[in-house]
Amino acid sequence: MKILITGATGLIGKELTNLLLKENHIIHYLTTSKLKIQNRENYFGFYWNPKEGKIDENCLDGVDAIIHLAGASISNRWTNSYKQELIESRLLSTNLLFHLVKKNPKQVKHFISASGTAIYPDSNSAIYDETASEIDHSFLGNLVVKWEESADQFNLLNIKVAKMRTGVVFSENGGALPEMIKPIKMFAGSGFGTGKQLQTWIHINDIARLYYFTLQNEIEGVINAVAPNPISNQELTRCIAKHLHRPLFLPNVSKMVMKLILGEMHILLFNNKNIIPRRALELGFQFEYPSADLALSNLIK
Repeated sequence: MKILITGATGLIGKELTNLLLKENHIIHYLTTSKLKIQNRENYFGFYWNPKEGKIDENCLDGVDAIIHLAGASISNRWTNSYKQELIESRLLSTNLLFHLVKKNPKQVKHFISASGTAIYPDSNSAIYDETASEIDHSFLGNLVVKWEESADQFNLLNIKVAKMRTGVVFSENGGALPEMIKPIKMFAGSGFGTGKQLQTWIHINDIARLYYFTLQNEIEGVINAVAPNPISNQELTRCIAKHLHRPLFLPNVSKMVMKLILGEMHILLFNNKNIIPRRALELGFQFEYPSADLALSNLIK
């Protein structure tokens, strides 16, 4: 199969690309840096610039499916200008792909888009599977709604659309986990707020495999791309400390302090959401790392 990937050099993109190449698929990838364009066996780079509406149309040559991972990181401080960057990086890129595919009808059969669990509201009691219709009307929740609406355009071209609502990705090579590890390693680790808030997560290996599973089985619709066992902030902190062989003796950091440090982005640490991957499990996907303890024992060495 020939697959076009955006965000191929990002955290998930690298893992997924390596997996697809191992399985002998041909990868076309889009990059905004001409210096990152490579051409080697089964791996070919193409330039695009969504802000300027530019794309090398050769990227679509013979492509059967598109995996769209591109989007600015939510881990930077949410200034007004950066909020706009978060929106544009997702919508402009998706729209550019849509208009290109529209000019080449009946070729691409599957469009798989990254999405986020931020679409679900904060709740102390709800359990969210893919049938949940509640929407969080925060900035991030509304961003995910717009992101998914832009992906759904591909349905108009009779293309199957899958939306991967992803939790925190645990990886030793980037993302949130190394940042969680740093203070604990320095004997300065602590939980946030009450520590009872549930956090959804997924091992980097499992998220790549779940994308591939979705591709292989031509799955469409919403998929909660999270491990089946969410973990409280306090338990996650303790679990990391256990694998690092570090004590925890500092009090939890208050919400007010983190708001001063991170601004609006602090909500990522305090939201309480119990999200389960019902569709992935029902469709037969098997997680290699269903628990945080298993994931951390693999990643912290």
